[in-house]
Amino acid sequence: MPFSESDLVAIWLTLRLAGTVTVVLLLLGTPLAWWLARTHSWLKGPVAALVAMPLVLPPTVIGFYLLIAMGPNGPVGALTQSLGMGTLPFTFWGLVIGSVFYSLPFVVQPIQNAFESIDERVLEAATTLRAGPWDRFWSIAFPLARPGFLTASVLGFAHTVGEFGVVLMIGGNIPGQTRVVSVQIYDHVETLNYAGAHTLALIMVVFSFLVLLLVYGVQGKPLRLGMGKRISAGNRGIPR
Repeated sequence: MPFSESDLVAIWLTLRLAGTVTVVLLLLGTPLAWWLARTHSWLKGPVAALVAMPLVLPPTVIGFYLLIAMGPNGPVGALTQSLGMGTLPFTFWGLVIGSVFYSLPFVVQPIQNAFESIDERVLEAATTLRAGPWDRFWSIAFPLARPGFLTASVLGFAHTVGEFGVVLMIGGNIPGQTRVVSVQIYDHVETLNYAGAHTLALIMVVFSFLVLLLVYGVQGKPLRLGMGKRISAGNRGIPR
Protein backbone atom coordinates (compact mmCIF):
# COMPACT_ATOMS: atom_id res chain seq x y z
CA MET A 1 0.00 0.00 0.00
CA PRO A 2 1.47 3.40 -0.94
CA PHE A 3 1.91 6.04 1.73
CA SER A 4 -0.82 8.61 2.14
CA GLU A 5 0.04 12.29 2.41
CA SER A 6 -0.61 12.19 6.16
CA ASP A 7 1.78 9.21 6.46
CA LEU A 8 4.55 11.12 4.70
CA VAL A 9 3.98 14.17 6.90
CA ALA A 10 4.12 11.98 10.02
CA ILE A 11 7.35 10.30 8.82
CA TRP A 12 9.00 13.66 8.13
CA LEU A 13 7.90 15.06 11.48
CA THR A 14 9.22 11.95 13.26
CA LEU A 15 12.62 12.20 11.57
CA ARG A 16 12.81 15.91 12.34
CA LEU A 17 11.93 15.28 15.98
CA ALA A 18 14.39 12.40 16.36
CA GLY A 19 17.21 14.37 14.73
CA THR A 20 16.60 17.43 16.91
CA VAL A 21 16.35 15.40 20.10
CA THR A 22 19.54 13.45 19.30
CA VAL A 23 21.55 16.65 18.82
CA VAL A 24 20.17 18.17 22.03
CA LEU A 25 20.87 14.99 23.99
CA LEU A 26 24.45 14.77 22.76
CA LEU A 27 25.06 18.40 23.75
CA LEU A 28 23.50 17.97 27.20
CA GLY A 29 24.39 14.35 27.82
CA THR A 30 28.11 14.46 27.04
CA PRO A 31 29.16 16.75 29.94
CA LEU A 32 26.74 14.91 32.23
CA ALA A 33 28.18 11.52 31.22
CA TRP A 34 31.74 12.84 31.68
CA TRP A 35 30.90 14.08 35.17
CA LEU A 36 29.24 10.78 36.12
CA ALA A 37 32.24 8.83 34.81
CA ARG A 38 34.85 10.94 36.61
CA THR A 39 33.29 12.18 39.82
CA HIS A 40 33.63 10.67 43.29
CA SER A 41 30.94 12.94 44.74
CA TRP A 42 28.12 11.48 46.84
CA LEU A 43 25.78 13.11 44.33
CA LYS A 44 26.76 10.59 41.65
CA GLY A 45 24.27 7.98 42.88
CA PRO A 46 21.24 10.29 43.05
CA VAL A 47 22.07 11.94 39.72
CA ALA A 48 22.59 8.57 38.00
CA ALA A 49 19.27 7.37 39.44
CA LEU A 50 17.48 10.44 38.08
CA VAL A 51 19.02 9.91 34.65
CA ALA A 52 17.92 6.26 34.64
CA MET A 53 14.36 6.87 35.89
CA PRO A 54 12.81 6.87 32.37
CA LEU A 55 13.91 3.22 32.12
CA VAL A 56 11.42 2.23 34.83
CA LEU A 57 8.78 4.96 34.84
CA PRO A 58 5.74 4.53 32.57
CA PRO A 59 5.90 7.03 29.69
CA THR A 60 2.48 8.37 30.63
CA VAL A 61 3.78 9.35 34.09
CA ILE A 62 6.63 11.34 32.55
CA GLY A 63 4.29 12.87 30.01
CA PHE A 64 1.72 13.78 32.66
CA TYR A 65 4.14 15.66 34.90
CA LEU A 66 5.79 17.40 31.97
CA LEU A 67 2.33 18.40 30.75
CA ILE A 68 1.57 19.91 34.16
CA ALA A 69 4.96 21.66 34.35
CA MET A 70 4.70 23.15 30.86
CA GLY A 71 1.01 23.98 31.12
CA PRO A 72 -0.33 27.50 31.76
CA ASN A 73 -0.30 27.01 35.55
CA GLY A 74 3.06 25.20 35.73
CA PRO A 75 6.46 26.78 36.45
CA VAL A 76 7.80 26.17 32.95
CA GLY A 77 4.55 27.37 31.39
CA ALA A 78 4.61 30.54 33.48
CA LEU A 79 8.18 31.21 32.35
CA THR A 80 7.50 30.64 28.64
CA GLN A 81 4.39 32.81 28.79
CA SER A 82 6.30 35.63 30.49
CA LEU A 83 8.83 35.43 27.66
CA GLY A 84 6.05 35.72 25.09
CA MET A 85 6.48 32.12 23.88
CA GLY A 86 3.08 30.85 24.94
CA THR A 87 2.87 27.31 26.32
CA LEU A 88 4.79 24.31 24.99
CA PRO A 89 2.27 21.44 25.20
CA PHE A 90 0.79 20.44 21.84
CA THR A 91 3.71 22.01 19.96
CA PHE A 92 6.77 20.55 18.24
CA TRP A 93 9.14 21.99 20.87
CA GLY A 94 7.01 20.52 23.60
CA LEU A 95 7.59 17.13 21.96
CA VAL A 96 11.34 17.87 21.87
CA ILE A 97 11.46 18.58 25.61
CA GLY A 98 9.42 15.50 26.47
CA SER A 99 11.54 13.30 24.20
CA VAL A 100 14.78 14.65 25.69
CA PHE A 101 13.66 13.61 29.16
CA TYR A 102 12.41 10.21 28.03
CA SER A 103 15.45 9.31 25.91
CA LEU A 104 18.09 10.74 28.27
CA PRO A 105 19.42 7.41 29.66
CA PHE A 106 19.72 5.95 26.15
CA VAL A 107 22.33 8.59 25.37
CA VAL A 108 23.99 9.29 28.72
CA GLN A 109 24.63 5.69 29.80
CA PRO A 110 26.49 4.46 26.69
CA ILE A 111 28.70 7.58 26.71
CA GLN A 112 29.30 7.29 30.45
CA ASN A 113 30.28 3.63 30.11
CA ALA A 114 32.61 4.49 27.23
CA PHE A 115 34.31 7.16 29.35
CA GLU A 116 34.61 4.78 32.31
CA SER A 117 36.34 2.19 30.11
CA ILE A 118 39.23 4.59 29.36
CA ASP A 119 42.41 3.67 31.19
CA GLU A 120 43.05 6.31 33.86
CA ARG A 121 46.79 6.05 33.21
CA VAL A 122 46.34 7.43 29.70
CA LEU A 123 44.75 10.61 31.02
CA GLU A 124 47.35 10.87 33.78
CA ALA A 125 50.14 10.61 31.21
CA ALA A 126 48.56 13.43 29.21
CA THR A 127 48.43 15.53 32.37
CA THR A 128 52.16 15.04 32.94
CA LEU A 129 52.70 16.32 29.39
CA ARG A 130 50.87 19.51 30.39
CA ALA A 131 47.69 18.78 28.46
CA GLY A 132 44.82 20.82 29.85
CA PRO A 133 41.37 19.38 30.66
CA TRP A 134 39.91 20.55 27.34
CA ASP A 135 42.82 19.12 25.37
CA ARG A 136 42.66 15.80 27.26
CA PHE A 137 38.99 15.48 26.50
CA TRP A 138 39.12 16.20 22.77
CA SER A 139 42.50 14.60 22.02
CA ILE A 140 42.19 11.47 24.16
CA ALA A 141 38.82 10.84 25.80
CA PHE A 142 36.58 11.65 22.86
CA PRO A 143 38.44 9.53 20.26
CA LEU A 144 38.62 6.56 22.64
CA ALA A 145 34.91 6.90 23.49
CA ARG A 146 33.79 7.27 19.88
CA PRO A 147 31.99 3.86 19.74
CA GLY A 148 29.99 4.92 22.79
CA PHE A 149 28.99 8.16 21.07
CA LEU A 150 27.91 6.25 17.97
CA THR A 151 25.84 3.84 20.06
CA ALA A 152 24.30 6.72 22.01
CA SER A 153 23.40 8.59 18.82
CA VAL A 154 21.77 5.55 17.23
CA LEU A 155 19.84 4.56 20.36
CA GLY A 156 18.76 8.13 21.12
CA PHE A 157 17.49 8.61 17.57
CA ALA A 158 15.76 5.22 17.40
CA HIS A 159 14.18 5.51 20.83
CA THR A 160 12.71 8.90 19.91
CA VAL A 161 11.32 7.47 16.68
CA GLY A 162 9.54 4.75 18.64
CA GLU A 163 8.03 6.90 21.38
CA PHE A 164 4.28 6.86 21.89
CA GLY A 165 3.09 7.53 25.44
CA VAL A 166 5.12 10.68 26.08
CA VAL A 167 4.45 12.28 22.71
CA LEU A 168 0.74 11.49 22.89
CA MET A 169 0.44 12.99 26.38
CA ILE A 170 2.37 16.16 25.53
CA GLY A 171 1.56 16.62 21.85
CA GLY A 172 -1.81 15.02 21.34
CA ASN A 173 -2.70 14.15 17.77
CA ILE A 174 -2.40 17.31 15.66
CA PRO A 175 -1.70 16.58 11.97
CA GLY A 176 1.49 18.19 10.72
CA GLN A 177 2.44 19.44 14.18
CA THR A 178 2.56 16.62 16.71
CA ARG A 179 1.27 13.51 14.92
CA VAL A 180 4.41 11.37 14.65
CA VAL A 181 4.59 7.87 13.17
CA SER A 182 3.65 6.03 16.38
CA VAL A 183 0.58 8.23 16.81
CA GLN A 184 -0.25 7.87 13.10
CA ILE A 185 -0.31 4.08 13.51
CA TYR A 186 -2.63 4.46 16.49
CA ASP A 187 -4.85 6.78 14.46
CA HIS A 188 -5.01 4.25 11.61
CA VAL A 189 -6.08 1.52 14.02
CA GLU A 190 -8.69 3.78 15.61
CA THR A 191 -10.22 4.38 12.17
CA LEU A 192 -9.95 0.66 11.27
CA ASN A 193 -7.41 1.42 8.53
CA TYR A 194 -5.42 -1.73 9.22
CA ALA A 195 -3.67 -1.64 5.85
CA GLY A 196 -2.20 1.79 6.60
CA ALA A 197 -1.28 0.72 10.13
CA HIS A 198 0.39 -2.42 8.80
CA THR A 199 2.52 -0.46 6.32
CA LEU A 200 3.87 1.93 8.93
CA ALA A 201 4.22 -0.79 11.57
CA LEU A 202 6.23 -2.97 9.19
CA ILE A 203 8.58 -0.06 8.52
CA MET A 204 9.06 0.37 12.27
CA VAL A 205 9.87 -3.35 12.65
CA VAL A 206 12.48 -3.20 9.87
CA PHE A 207 13.89 0.06 11.25
CA SER A 208 14.21 -1.43 14.75
CA PHE A 209 15.97 -4.52 13.40
CA LEU A 210 18.47 -2.43 11.42
CA VAL A 211 19.16 -0.20 14.43
CA LEU A 212 19.92 -3.17 16.67
CA LEU A 213 22.03 -4.75 13.94
CA LEU A 214 24.07 -1.56 13.72
CA VAL A 215 24.48 -1.31 17.49
CA TYR A 216 25.54 -4.96 17.75
CA GLY A 217 28.00 -4.44 14.91
CA VAL A 218 29.56 -1.45 16.67
CA GLN A 219 29.76 -3.06 20.10
CA GLY A 220 30.53 -6.66 19.25
CA LYS A 221 29.77 -8.85 22.29
CA PRO A 222 27.38 -9.29 25.26
CA LEU A 223 27.48 -6.95 28.21
CA ARG A 224 25.57 -6.52 31.48
CA LEU A 225 23.65 -3.29 31.67
CA GLY A 226 22.79 -0.89 34.42
CA MET A 227 19.47 -1.70 36.15
CA GLY A 228 20.53 -5.38 36.18
CA LYS A 229 19.61 -6.07 32.54
CA ARG A 230 21.67 -7.81 29.90
CA ILE A 231 21.81 -7.48 26.13
CA SER A 232 24.20 -8.90 23.54
CA ALA A 233 25.41 -5.53 22.38
CA GLY A 234 29.02 -5.00 23.14
CA ASN A 235 31.67 -4.11 25.62
CA ARG A 236 29.76 -1.14 27.01
CA GLY A 237 26.36 -0.89 28.72
CA ILE A 238 23.35 -0.06 26.59
CA PRO A 239 20.09 0.81 28.34
CA ARG A 240 16.82 -0.72 27.38
